[in-house]
Amino acid sequence: MCFGAVVAVDALDLAVAPGELFVLLGGSGSGKSTLLRAIGGFVQPEAGRIVLDGVDLGALPPHRRPVNTMFQSYALFPHMTAAANIGFGLRMRGLERAEIEARAAEMLELVRLQGFGARRPTQLSGGQQQRVALARSLAPRPSLLLLDEPLSALDRNLRRDTREELVRLQRALGIAFILVTHDQEEALTMADRIGVMHEGRLMQVGTPAAVYERPNTRFVAQFLGAANVLPVTVRDGRIALACGMVVETAAAVPNDAMWLAVRPERVSLGASDAANRLSGVVVQRSYAGETLTHVVRLPDGTLMRATAALGHGLNAGQPAVGEAVTLSWRPDACIVLTQ
Repeated sequence: MCFGAVVAVDALDLAVAPGELFVLLGGSGSGKSTLLRAIGGFVQPEAGRIVLDGVDLGALPPHRRPVNTMFQSYALFPHMTAAANIGFGLRMRGLERAEIEARAAEMLELVRLQGFGARRPTQLSGGQQQRVALARSLAPRPSLLLLDEPLSALDRNLRRDTREELVRLQRALGIAFILVTHDQEEALTMADRIGVMHEGRLMQVGTPAAVYERPNTRFVAQFLGAANVLPVTVRDGRIALACGMVVETAAAVPNDAMWLAVRPERVSLGASDAANRLSGVVVQRSYAGETLTHVVRLPDGTLMRATAALGHGLNAGQPAVGEAVTLSWRPDACIVLTQ
């Protein structure tokens, strides 16, 4: 799919299982929302097919597809009550009034908004509006629900609670969800599988653990969670860093290895018997409440990050800026990349 000379989605092949919560993760302009709109019928791909339950959706307009979309803006009608907003799509489908009211009440209970049906959007909080929009999307009982950045407008705590609520609803209903987000934590905590998108292509698809622990490219390693990525050369089946250090790895090293990735939480500071060790100087500390990250400059100028959980709080035992330290990591922390 192209917009002028820009290819928005290119050479993409994806299968989503019934009842799966699939997350499309990518930055702005990666093509994830365009793909979602194509599935919903709001943009037409130049080639390829979109098939749901064995039916080619290509010739069907959005309102005839068994697919509903929950937009980032929620798009609630301000002059309608919550119940009327939920029932609007059902009314457009010609359902009887009694059935619409019953379905709206069922959806309000499902999203835990019993007693809020008579309120208008301006009388609801942001989180409540989000749940009304979700209930409206679910009311027609679609085979597939598309969610375009549905939590981006919520504050951090509410976003966390709503993530858990969405997963609960998806599991209870057994409907396939495809959720688009740029939030890595959101993707990791919610998804059955994640598809990482970049420049219109799916770079990697897999479970959250598989994509995080075994990224297949430098881009995925750095985009999904932080990663220290260092250039390497291959010597006699082992990899060496620019400083000359030969790295011990747990897995065989391919001859075309180009990069070594090590997650900051797998890097330790201080004395250690780990096989891989480097010396450097702390140049920055980043305190995040639950964790503390040290940025360490190696003798060749390379920066590496080491992140530790603060289970016992911040204390004087942590290295200070300007202090010489040893970085170490185990062979099984090494992720060797060929691209």
